[in-house]
Formats: sequence, structure tokens, C-alpha cells
Amino acid sequence: MDRALPFIFTILVLLCGAIPARAAEGPALERGAAITDPLALRELDRGRFAVARVMAPERSVDIPLTSGQLFTLPSMAMVRAALDAEFERYVVRHKAGVPNETIGVGTGHDFQLFDRAVLYSDDARFVLAGIVNRMDRAFASPESCGEVRLIYRLTRTRPAGEDGAPRRLPMTLNVVLKARGGGMTDARGAGITCAGIARRWLDAGESTLAGADLAARLLAPDGPLDLIRPENIDRIETNLQIVHVPKSAVREFRTDYLLKVFRFDSRARAFEEAPMENQIDRERILADADLGRDFKAWLLDPRHLNEFDRGTVLIPERFLARAAIAATPVGFDPSGLQPEFGLVQGEGANPVFSESDIVTALRKAADVGVTPANIRSVAGFRRRLNDVTCSGCHQTRGIGGFHFPGVDWMAARPSNSTVVPASPHFFGDQIRRRDILASMKWGSSPDYSRGFSERPQLRTRSEFLAELKGTGHYDGWGAHCYQPSAKAADNDPSFRDWTCAAGLACEAAGKTSRIGMCFVKSR
Repeated sequence: MDRALPFIFTILVLLCGAIPARAAEGPALERGAAITDPLALRELDRGRFAVARVMAPERSVDIPLTSGQLFTLPSMAMVRAALDAEFERYVVRHKAGVPNETIGVGTGHDFQLFDRAVLYSDDARFVLAGIVNRMDRAFASPESCGEVRLIYRLTRTRPAGEDGAPRRLPMTLNVVLKARGGGMTDARGAGITCAGIARRWLDAGESTLAGADLAARLLAPDGPLDLIRPENIDRIETNLQIVHVPKSAVREFRTDYLLKVFRFDSRARAFEEAPMENQIDRERILADADLGRDFKAWLLDPRHLNEFDRGTVLIPERFLARAAIAATPVGFDPSGLQPEFGLVQGEGANPVFSESDIVTALRKAADVGVTPANIRSVAGFRRRLNDVTCSGCHQTRGIGGFHFPGVDWMAARPSNSTVVPASPHFFGDQIRRRDILASMKWGSSPDYSRGFSERPQLRTRSEFLAELKGTGHYDGWGAHCYQPSAKAADNDPSFRDWTCAAGLACEAAGKTSRIGMCFVKSR
């Protein structure tokens, strides 16, 4: 979202993220590509998919692993040290920026820090909140058929909340596994293929079972979860609300989310801090002219520019950061600036990319037969540069700083009708992900491309089109759109197709942006 948009518009976007739109849109969008049934997740968390079984399978004691115990595991030592270091850096940076305002744990501070004492205590544990198929990422790891993600939510088990139920805390632990491990075979000893894995997920998605029955179906020898094994762990990703800033007389409400990635070293048997995929290290690139020139040359190369346009680019690690802060709402503090800020002309004194650089690169790409699907202008380039990053994506159509906060099956009355496990961005992307699974299942070449984070990419199959059109995920009420100009030549080619469904009109927020939301036409 543009940083110039008014605060009220941002709040509307956040509220849209809390609307259980899928309840009114027929079949669950995530079927076959994610597991969100609360009672099935409860059964899985009590068995093979408890964090203790996944993160410490060597443990002989079959009891829940508390958060404090998790962070004392030898494999997690570097994770704890890295998180502690990020907290210290955050505090030092903000004390320098707001010396007259306090930062610390508790409501008595202007900037209220996440309580690490709870994170490292035995009063909380990570609870399975969802399982997500990401075989659409096979372009990054074709040998492993993409990924499967186990998403755990930090939950304080004591003291309980006012209703006696455990209280969820604003942190997720995402355990990323290879969808296919080396030497993996089925119950008959046959080798596992990407097509076979995709078939298992799609077949399970057609099931009408729920709760314990669904869990049993998923774990069956021909079920998708039978293939999920701890030895397939590739990395973990952490996302926590590092600070909460209540609204006051001197500032608006804001929350900052710390994102980190830790890659598993199979030889050392430990998780090590790693660069974050496509998280551009803006500060380092802007400070190092040579690095900036190298980054520009690499990204504007026609082959890389084509991948960038399709959303399948993998930026080399030397240009990447090892941590990111995603702020909600965007733009109220320098720490929460969108990742591309200052890199493209029009923002900052010495941009890496000038408008002429981008226009020339697009023309050269066209000369060698590259037809862009998304980036058709400088504004399109800037928007893609933002949403291809971890922090930029989390700042777009998220629920706060999360795309998958997960279901709360520990609530007094867990129900899919009242619990929204994920953001509009997540649900809007499920059609594309299922389309890729279907291509894998039938042995055809998947189309891994994706649209912008605000606007999902439609697929050609009619059953997929029907699920998105007219909804808030695509062109219905609350969807992101582009307000057209009466003069066609003035309309930005990257966004002019972002129209609204019949009866709705695009209302842009702010005087400088035409990106807005679809609302009922005013008379």
C-alpha cells in the first residue's frame, strides 16, 4: 500500500483482513492447499505434529515442549542469540530516534516491547495453527517439489485468560520442510514423485471429513501428511510483534514486526541465521555505490527482469538482509518504510534506479521477446520491488503483520465460521497455488507466475475464475483497484486492469495515488 494513504484507509484494509469472506463464498478457498480445520489441527498437535515431535524427535519424553525448553535445545542456541541481538539493536535505534519516550516491556512505556521472558519461559508453548502446501515454490527447489510449512503460534498456557482459555501471543514459528526428501518412498517402496505428492493434497482437499476423522485421513499411508518428516526440515522462519505503540496525543497507533530466517545445517545439527529470500538490504545498497551498481545491472538484465516481473526472481544473497521490520500501518516511522524506498527515482537523493534505467530495461527486454505480465511502467517496477520482499509482502493485505496467524483451536469454542486463519492476500493466492498443484498432478508444466500482492493473478480455468471474481480478494467490495482517468493515455498500464465488479467503483485514497479500494458506487 502507498505510504501516502491516510491512516483511516489503512485501518479499512486491516479490517478487511479480518472479514471471514470465505464463509460466504462457498467452498473453502484453501482446500487442497492448506489445512485449517481447528479440530483436525488439535489432533495433529497432540500427535506427530506437536512441535516437540518435529523439532526434537530424539526426545524420549512424549510430553508438550514448552517455549522455554524449545529455546534451550542445542539446535536453537543460535536462534535465541540472534533474536536477542535484534531486540538490542531495535532498542538502541529507537532510543536514538525518540530519546524523550520510553521503550520497554509493559503498558507503562510509550513503545511496548514484546516480552522475551515469556518466550523463554515454561508458561508458553508453540501450538500448531495451520499446515500450508507451498509446492508452488518448486521453481526455487524443483528437486524437492517445493515446500510444506508447519505454522505454530506462541500461546501462553498459564496464567490463562479471563475465560480460562490459553492466550495466543503475536508470534509465529514457521517450520519449512521440503515437500519431497531424498530417498522418499511410499508404503510399497515406490519412489515419490511431485505428481504423486500433488495428487495426495488435492485428493485430501476433496474430503468432507473434519476433526479427528480428517486428521486420520491426512495421516493415512496415502495421505499428504504421511510424507512429512522431521529430516526434511530446511529452515525456520520467525515473525513476532517486537513493539506495540498505542495511539496517543503525539502519535498514531503502530505495531512493528520482526522477521527472521534460520537455515538448518544438517552437519552441525543447528539452525543458523540466514539471508532472507529477496529481502533487499536497502541501507547497505544505498551506502555502497559499487554494490548498488551491481544490483542494478543484475536486476535489469532481461532474463532476471522477466523473472522479477513474474514474481519468481531469486535475488543473490549478497544483496540481501538478515532481518526485516514490517510496520503496520506503513510509513509512520523510518524503520517501517517499504523496502524499495530510496532505491527508485522520486524517493531519496541518490536512487539506484532512475526512471530512464527502468524504461530502457523494459524496452530492451521487449526487443528480445520478453512480454511483461505485471511490470509495464516505472510505478509497476516500484510496486514489484516492494512486494517481492518479505517485509513489503507482510505490509500488504495482511492481518497486522501476519499472513497466516492461524486458527485458535484452544479457544473456548473453536470454529472455522468465527476464526479467520489467514489474510486476504493468502486466500487470494490459493487459486493460483491449486492450479499449480493440478498441473503437477497431471504432469504438465506449471505456470509459477504471480500477480502483485494486492491483486491476485487469475488463471484461465473457469472453476478458478468463478471463485475469485466478485469477491473482496479480487474485484469485489474492499478489493484493491485502480481509479481510471477520463483520459485513457493517463492510465498506468501496470494497473489499468485493476477494475471493480459491477455496481462498485474504485475510490482512491490520497491526492497523489490512484490505487484504492472497491466500494458501492455513490449516487
